[in-house]
Amino acid sequence: MSDLFSFSRRSFKEALKEESEEEEKADSVKLEDDEEEDEDDNDEDGENFDEIYRGERLKPWIPINIGNAKPPLPLTVTKVNQTNALQTVANTDTVVSAEGQTSEEWLRTHSIEYQKLTLQDLVDKGKIGRLHPDKQTGRVNQHIQFDAMDVNEFEYRLNTGIEQYTKRIKWLLQGSKRVFGNVGGQKIGVCIDASEVSLGYGRLSALKESLIHLIDEQLSKRSAIYLMSFGSEIDPLWPVVRDVNPRVIEDAKEWAMRLMPSGGCNALKALKKVMKMKDLDTIVLILGSVPDQMSEIICEYCHQLGVGRDLPIHTVAYDCSDHMTNITLRNLADTSRGRYHCYTANCEEQIYSGTDISLLLKEIHKAQDILSKIKEMRQGMMGTALISIMNEISAEVAKLPQSRFLPRPPGHEDPLRIEVPKFHIRGSRDWLKQHGLKAKRLHLYQVLAPNAYSFKEEFIPIINKAVQSQVHGKAMVQFPWHDGSIKNIHVNMSQLFEYQKQLKAVVSLFERRVDWLATGSRRIFGTITEKNVVILIDSSVSNINYLVHMQHSLRLLMEQQIANKEYFNIISFGSECKSWKPTMVKPTPQNLQDAWKFVLDLQCSGSRNFLSAYRKAVENDNEIKHQINVQGVYLFTSGVPDQTQDVTSAYIEEMYCGRHIQLHCILFNVDDYNAEGAIPGRYANITRTAECLRNLAHCSNGRFHWFRETGIIESDDIQDINTEIDKALNFSTKCAMLVDSVKKKYNDKFSHPHMEEIKALPPPPSFKMKALPPSPQKHRVEDSYKVVRVRPSSAKRDNLESQTPKPPMKGRPTSAKDPMQRVHTNGRRVTTSHFFIDDKKNNIGSVIEKYPNQKSVRKSFVRPIIPECEDYVTSKQWMRMFSLSKLHLDLNRFVSGPDCKHVEKGVKSLHKSVSAKYCNIFPSINIKGTIKHLQLLPHEMEEFEANVEKVLFRYLKRLQWLLSGSRRVFGSIVHKRCVFLIDTSGSMMTSMEELKKELAALMWEQLHNNDIEFNLIRFSGDCEKWRQNIQLATEENCHDAVAWTASLSAEGNTCTLEALQLAFEDPDIDAVYMLTDGKPDTSTSLVLRELMAMNEERNIPVNTISFNCSDSTANSFLQLLANETGGRYHRCHHNFDAQLFAHKLLSEGLGDTEYPHLPSFEGDDLKRLGSEISLARKYLAQSRTFRALYKAHNQDKQINSARAASMPLLSSRPKSAVR
Repeated sequence: MSDLFSFSRRSFKEALKEESEEEEKADSVKLEDDEEEDEDDNDEDGENFDEIYRGERLKPWIPINIGNAKPPLPLTVTKVNQTNALQTVANTDTVVSAEGQTSEEWLRTHSIEYQKLTLQDLVDKGKIGRLHPDKQTGRVNQHIQFDAMDVNEFEYRLNTGIEQYTKRIKWLLQGSKRVFGNVGGQKIGVCIDASEVSLGYGRLSALKESLIHLIDEQLSKRSAIYLMSFGSEIDPLWPVVRDVNPRVIEDAKEWAMRLMPSGGCNALKALKKVMKMKDLDTIVLILGSVPDQMSEIICEYCHQLGVGRDLPIHTVAYDCSDHMTNITLRNLADTSRGRYHCYTANCEEQIYSGTDISLLLKEIHKAQDILSKIKEMRQGMMGTALISIMNEISAEVAKLPQSRFLPRPPGHEDPLRIEVPKFHIRGSRDWLKQHGLKAKRLHLYQVLAPNAYSFKEEFIPIINKAVQSQVHGKAMVQFPWHDGSIKNIHVNMSQLFEYQKQLKAVVSLFERRVDWLATGSRRIFGTITEKNVVILIDSSVSNINYLVHMQHSLRLLMEQQIANKEYFNIISFGSECKSWKPTMVKPTPQNLQDAWKFVLDLQCSGSRNFLSAYRKAVENDNEIKHQINVQGVYLFTSGVPDQTQDVTSAYIEEMYCGRHIQLHCILFNVDDYNAEGAIPGRYANITRTAECLRNLAHCSNGRFHWFRETGIIESDDIQDINTEIDKALNFSTKCAMLVDSVKKKYNDKFSHPHMEEIKALPPPPSFKMKALPPSPQKHRVEDSYKVVRVRPSSAKRDNLESQTPKPPMKGRPTSAKDPMQRVHTNGRRVTTSHFFIDDKKNNIGSVIEKYPNQKSVRKSFVRPIIPECEDYVTSKQWMRMFSLSKLHLDLNRFVSGPDCKHVEKGVKSLHKSVSAKYCNIFPSINIKGTIKHLQLLPHEMEEFEANVEKVLFRYLKRLQWLLSGSRRVFGSIVHKRCVFLIDTSGSMMTSMEELKKELAALMWEQLHNNDIEFNLIRFSGDCEKWRQNIQLATEENCHDAVAWTASLSAEGNTCTLEALQLAFEDPDIDAVYMLTDGKPDTSTSLVLRELMAMNEERNIPVNTISFNCSDSTANSFLQLLANETGGRYHRCHHNFDAQLFAHKLLSEGLGDTEYPHLPSFEGDDLKRLGSEISLARKYLAQSRTFRALYKAHNQDKQINSARAASMPLLSSRPKSAVR
């Protein structure tokens, strides 16, 4: 084979040389002819000026000497056969360099796939006919026609390829390549097993001879070599790598001849030595015996030492019959991305198990399989075309996407028509920050706030309760405020009318935004808002029928939204992920067209390995090195990932907290069923799929978009706008209620029973209405109560007063009403009818026809509403709005009906007063020492329990939020300008690594996201500031602060007072957060006294954090320090996981109100929230007990009724009965 290569090189150079010599001869002959002609012309017409001038002008071209000039680039030479010449040169270079290539490198330009000789390529040469369904099975049969000439040419090329592979194998079995394989690389280190087992049994001489051939044939052509033998100890020939020269080659041969067996096979020690040599690019390990170390240890060591280095190990099993040696060498070659070669003098078959030869044999088998398929295809050939295809070809066609056989949209494969957006697209949340109701100051409470007044409430000691001020109903309108309180509003009608107009205009703007979001690529993907984006495409096998739809959707996206981004990339994933580019690139027109070609070549296969694709998108070392950060990842999928939701959510949250990478999920809905039955498109139904993807998006503050061919099903962008529209409509409705209440007051002011008569009279000059004189109409007895003109002797004063109408007052018309009538009656007058009794002494009786409307004492339930988003406020502030009492869920308030205080009467026989027996209409319960009737019905208590459970679940979610992220250690940071004091004394040594991680999380999760200005101070024996004053939490400052905290070390004492004094030197701070694990070195009373003196005028709260501190005295000091300054105390336990409590309740439900037991909290925020959780569980238990009382009470009543029904009826009254 080497002779063949040298002949090809020599023949090509000779051909070029002969061609150049012939061209030079032709040019010299032409020049001589031109010179002879010029001399003849000059002799004949020497005196003619024109001829002389013409002769000078026709002077021959003198060739330029280009002996030392550089040849031009091949692409700058323009010839007719330029392309063919370049292809010839490329093929010649390939042939020349084939000797130094491995089989893997050689197959990159000679494989079946590279030469386009696969079965897929053969199918592509056919013409696809119409689809015909099978009437029996219902499956679609594809019919492909082939031209006989194409099939014959394809078969010939396959046979040529097989011959080429066979020649390559024969070449690999010649000379030293048969024993040691084809050694690659230029700087080679050779390690030879010189153990007694390897060189014994007469194999020493054969190995020496083989090594001499290896040095002459292969190592002498390399640039540098390093030789070493090893037994129990290593024996290198040179201490360093030597450049190849004749002297070095001679030394190597002499060393090979001096080899002697020694000890065992310490392969690990030899690899340790040779892998530390920095100038090597390939290691050749030759073993003839089993290594002393285990295979796993050697492979793991080489893998760890080779991380970050491209150092392949070429392993050779030299005439070894032990299979463990072969397994070890093969694993070692795979681990280091090297090659394996096996040589035995007796068994010829093992030579073909090496890496180089086995790859070539696989290619030969592929070609032979395709040839066998072609032979089977010829059975169905008629004339010049194939009219049927065998099962093997049908199976290959089945691998193609079904869209290949379906009609495509017109111009589907045309180049992109790119439209560069004229503005940067923003998500609805960011858009509403500029155009929302609050941004435009159209929030109803913003408009009403200047004219809203609160009730004043004071405690009156005399009556021992709080009294609230009252406002006259005609002066202001009572209006419920957003915090649940009632405020008095002075209504400005003109302002409300103008506000309604502005609300109409802004709602019209919101509707136009919704229409815009539902058009173009935004209907499919939503809005692509970030500058640096990566698009993940689900190319699993379940989407094979929708590949054309996916390609068309991506076409719209790249045409409309990608052109104005800074960087982008596309990654498709099935079981394996494939990226379009190794890193993100700029969206130039050429890159977009290349990306479109990548999308057109997508093939669907495998499952959904989402996590692998997501890690490939966010863990790109080259992008991180060049500070090109991924800002948004857009997942385009139809089902749930292969990994579980908790694993993927945890990793996505980690990326969001550390690098603020948002994941946006786009779910395209496919039909769950078709004519053939269920489609295995996902692991869950569409509802659970949407829930899973929605949670994945929301855990990184991303957006969820769900669509199908008929339209958008769910979109966070549109949902935000619709929420704002609903809010605007709600505000408009409340405005209308305010206007109606004002109009009603205005109408009530002038409403009167005789208003029509008043309006009919001409107004007096002063325009003041006066009362009319008494009406001349006589009073009719039928229109009033019956009047008794003669007062009977038995009539009482009260009865007559209620029966006899009083005469009108002088000077006051009858139409005028008593101003206190509303207070006296208030619509509660008793209506009675009277009658005469002739046979009795008191001959007048009365019957009550209508009772007054009693005020209901039953309290209604209000549905509790707590927002799902978490606010960075203290638990005290949060409970002011969402505690059980504020949400009207106090059980004692609901069951507190009238007290059961029955009349006590003395019993002579007992000589004491006895209270009446409790009535058995309602069950009786003990509320705070008082017996009360339980007037809540069972269905009302069930409604109460449902509301309490809903609130309790929300409390548990907030508890989980307070115990997650950096809030577990530092609590929630609620101030905007604060300084953090970090204890780095010697006692913190065991916790420093954990503290550094938590500080890094604090920077990004709370300070950066909430735009908090901050500074850091470490204190131990001395104090050190990060910056002189507080700084904005920009990305640059956060990176600098994280680097500063990473360099902290624990040593020295604890100078707490000096750290506090240094913190109070900054005049711009409004809070101090101090983290420590113990008491200060100085007196605690001194620290408190000095701190109160410093803080007397500034009133800065000092929030203390107990970090892994079990000293109760130190914790009491920190708690006292926080209470004295108005701050909060927070304690972080080392091995304390209250998340388990919340998780159990959320997952197992609230069936048991006592187990699991609530852990005891010491921090202010957690303690206050924990007490409210305990109270809610207590109310649940009491309500369930009350319902059980109702059930038992009803059962007793049924038993008593049954007993009464079974007793015999008495026909007469007993004698002891008293009237």
